[in-house]
Amino acid sequence: MAPPLLLLLLASGAAACPLPCVCQNLSESLSTLCAHRGLLFVPPNVDRRTVELRLADNFIQALGPPDFRNMTGLVDLTLSRNAITRIGARAFGDLESLRSLHLDGNRLVELGAGSLRGPVNLQHLILSGNQLGRISPGAFDDFLDSLEDLDLSYNNLRQVPWAGIGAMPALHTLNLDHNLIDALPPGAFAQLSQLSRLDLTSNRLATLAPDPLFSRGRDAEASPAPLVLSFSGNPLHCNCELLWLRRLARPDDLETCASPPGLAGRYFWAVPEGEFSCEPPLIARHTQRLWVLEGQRATLRCRALGDPAPTMHWVGPDDRLVGNSSRARAFPNGTLEIGVTGSGDAGGYTCIATNPAGEATAQVELRVLALPHGSNGSAEGGRPGPSDIAASARTAAEGEGTLESEPAVQVTEVTATSGLVSWGPGRPADPVWMFQIQYNSSEDETLIYRIVPASSHHFLLKHLVPGADYDLCLLALSPAAGPSDLTATRLLGCAHFSTLPAAPLCHALQAHVLGGTLTVAVGGVLVAALLVFTVALLVRGRGAGNGRLPLKLSHVQSQTNGGPSPTPKAHPPRSPPPRPQRSCSLDLGDASGCYGYARRLGGAWARRSHSVHGGLLGAGCRGVGGSTEQLEESVV
Repeated sequence: MAPPLLLLLLASGAAACPLPCVCQNLSESLSTLCAHRGLLFVPPNVDRRTVELRLADNFIQALGPPDFRNMTGLVDLTLSRNAITRIGARAFGDLESLRSLHLDGNRLVELGAGSLRGPVNLQHLILSGNQLGRISPGAFDDFLDSLEDLDLSYNNLRQVPWAGIGAMPALHTLNLDHNLIDALPPGAFAQLSQLSRLDLTSNRLATLAPDPLFSRGRDAEASPAPLVLSFSGNPLHCNCELLWLRRLARPDDLETCASPPGLAGRYFWAVPEGEFSCEPPLIARHTQRLWVLEGQRATLRCRALGDPAPTMHWVGPDDRLVGNSSRARAFPNGTLEIGVTGSGDAGGYTCIATNPAGEATAQVELRVLALPHGSNGSAEGGRPGPSDIAASARTAAEGEGTLESEPAVQVTEVTATSGLVSWGPGRPADPVWMFQIQYNSSEDETLIYRIVPASSHHFLLKHLVPGADYDLCLLALSPAAGPSDLTATRLLGCAHFSTLPAAPLCHALQAHVLGGTLTVAVGGVLVAALLVFTVALLVRGRGAGNGRLPLKLSHVQSQTNGGPSPTPKAHPPRSPPPRPQRSCSLDLGDASGCYGYARRLGGAWARRSHSVHGGLLGAGCRGVGGSTEQLEESVV
């Protein structure tokens, strides 16, 4: 019985190991080695008791939850140098005992929030050599307290989840080298008291914000956990912002300065502290005075120079810092934009430019021209809210905001370049300062505004594009309740119309006149040349005839078509031969007789000009006015 039992045990052990892999049973643990096996996916029959699983150097492309299901005892997982492009949500969800995960050398582009969920005891995460451009903020949340080694080098990262990395108290090694990181948030590493190695080599860092982490040098006596900091290969801008780093007690390293021009190429630690200087801000140009119509957009501009680049702020007329809101927006380049101005926005604005070397200010005056008031300046109840022309246009496009009792806006008398806009008086209870027409065409998306007095109910649009579709909306501007309120608008209606196509210009008449003139000129030249040639031939023939004998025609016979030959007649005495007539071999269709060659050629040119240009005239000007014969007579 012993041999069959041994065979059964061997068969059961062989079935537990995938066919292309090699399994090693080390006491109570099992190692499954599947490297260099040409696998396209994770083998489905891996023993769930496996502690170490090596799947490196294969062709696996994607990972999902079924690949590692129920493998709660797995400690080390190696997936290096595959072709992995996607990791499904909770693909490692059952790997609660996992300590080391190697995903380097793959083709990962991004990590979602659920891609790495599951391994709550993970200590080593290697993601180098991928194509990572984005990592979700919560991608590392499951192992923040346990992670000790994080390698994100050789990727395309511009931003990393700094909040998550800063909350890893057990982190010892952080490799961020060879990425596209251009800025570090202040205090990003302040809580990483156990960090001993930080590699920022070959990024795009121009400056480093002060951080307590960097004060720990390489001297073991200075700190129980000395920091090994590498940041060479970055385009460091050596100005006063990096003076704190230059003052640290560190030996000379490979870091060099990339700018300013006077320090470019010099070793960072060899530059004297006095040369780490900054330039205070200088307001180069700014808006001095701006006048706008109430309800329109106002743009205040301010440009400043300095080293480093100054930070721009705006202070309003109420001495408060102007922040971004639904009506106003301050851009980093120093531009302040107020979408819809009101009387309360008028006043003096202060542009402030600051950097570590100082600050500079400039004053800008904004004047808001109030719209003319109607006969009753009081605002009745039920008035609409603040003016928002863009929102009104969108509401009109969705079919909202227009009451049935209000008259519709009509566009009549449309031509190729103009159209008459008409509207009714509206509700008498609503005061109106003036009307505003806004329209655009299919040829140009730019919105055009027209202001119309409140007493008018017609407006003629001019300079339109022929053959274009237009969308038009009419708004009524209502007075504000108080001096600080904004202008309110009410949508009266919208209309859609199309301009007529451009009328085709009649070029046939011009072509006929030009072609007839050219024909007459060319024909005249040819006739003159032929006349000269004919006269020359006649003169030459007369001169030659004086020395020649007269022609003898006695033996000339004619050909018949089978009839009897005519009896030859007696010839009269010799006399001077008659002048030979010109040849009539050129038949120009004239039955009246044989003309001279020059005359017949001139007639042919005239008839050709008449037929060709008459046809062009009939095709180009048919229906324009008068028949072809009448227009032809007038031209001739």
